[in-house]
Amino acid sequence: LTEDEKQKLMKLEEALHSRVVGQEEAVTAVAQAVRRNRAGMGDPDRPVGSFLFLGPTGVGKTELAKALAELLFGDENRMVRFDMSEF
Repeated sequence: LTEDEKQKLMKLEEALHSRVVGQEEAVTAVAQAVRRNRAGMGDPDRPVGSFLFLGPTGVGKTELAKALAELLFGDENRMVRFDMSEF
């Protein structure tokens, strides 16, 4: 990891909390999974994470996914989103 990547990982929760309000447990779980993977403790042949966000409309599910995609990949659209209410 570069020094810049290390700093980004250290401040991941803070950055996510700046966009997602009231989801402390979800933000912490996602940040820990990402750190674990980037620290080399994850399988390099598997995705960084596969997350299932559940809850009523307006609680921050999509915003958390978009914020994470932007922080990790530089674009909030670099994620796959399934809206199960459409099925």
